Amino acid sequence: MPNPKRFFQARSPQSNTKLLTLTLCFATAIAGLLLFGLTVSLGRIGGQSKCKYGKPLSVSVVWDKSGVNSGLVSDGDRKRHKVMGFVGIQTGFASVGRRKALRKTWLPSDHQGLQRLEEATGLAFRFIIGKTSDASKMAELRKEVEEYDDFLILDIVEEYSKLPYKTLAFFKAAYALYDSEFYVKADDDIYLRPDRLSLLLAKERTHSQTYLGCMKKGPVFTDPKLKWYEPLGYMLGKEYFLHAYGPIYALSADVVASLVALRNDSFRMLSNEDVTIGAWMLAMNVNHEDNRQLCQPECTATSIAVWDIPKCSGLCNPEKKMLELHKMENCASSPTLPSDEDE
Repeated sequence: MPNPKRFFQARSPQSNTKLLTLTLCFATAIAGLLLFGLTVSLGRIGGQSKCKYGKPLSVSVVWDKSGVNSGLVSDGDRKRHKVMGFVGIQTGFASVGRRKALRKTWLPSDHQGLQRLEEATGLAFRFIIGKTSDASKMAELRKEVEEYDDFLILDIVEEYSKLPYKTLAFFKAAYALYDSEFYVKADDDIYLRPDRLSLLLAKERTHSQTYLGCMKKGPVFTDPKLKWYEPLGYMLGKEYFLHAYGPIYALSADVVASLVALRNDSFRMLSNEDVTIGAWMLAMNVNHEDNRQLCQPECTATSIAVWDIPKCSGLCNPEKKMLELHKMENCASSPTLPSDEDE
């Protein structure tokens, strides 16, 4: 199958040259400018494949460290896909069972179902995953991509210890692909109500830079490399800062645009992904919006995300618990969620 690629390249907003001229100039200086690159594939990996859902989308996002990459250029001046919210479900190679459980519950398993969900809620959903050098795992992922067409694949190594790097790559890639009011990071082991999440994101807000999540307090210094700062923390009465629990949180478009514009070496990567994002949000002085419906231990009439807080950082035994929750009326009763007849 032909696979035309759309390329998005970072450029200075002052540049008024046409795409062809920009491409030629960029190629001339590529050795000096390309300090960081990531490639995102949506709906496929690698070479030519037979796919059910038409032409898959592949996009390359190129970033440099010059600090001027606030503009995006697309081929043919095609606009990014417009949605109210883009939800990136973070997943890994060991999470095949979790993805199966999600597709049997709140996330439609077919392409048409995903489209209906987007139309009903204004939200787009994709599994977010990196790559591995294990050829067999990549082959299995390729099959899953072709069957379900619900992935966004980052050209980074999928590794738990590198989650802050994956998260940054996710936000940059999502921003390049989607023109969204909010970009949502969600884990693959929570039970989500897309309809209620949509209503939450659609609320009018006075702050254009919003960090939305179920907030908790954490230590200011959690990086082992910064242990020498701890006495200062005690002197200040153990200062703490608010940051969102990791299973789900959202950043408004203005916040993500700021992340995209910053140089890649401007970011301090801590050991925990949620603390890392929280530290960045603190430094950027964004508005923190605390919503406890994003961290409910059970389904209620208003719960948006359900997981076993504080026992687990998600659902304990998610493959089983997800199916159990979906059988409960107060969890699954919604016109925007897939019914048993649709499965």
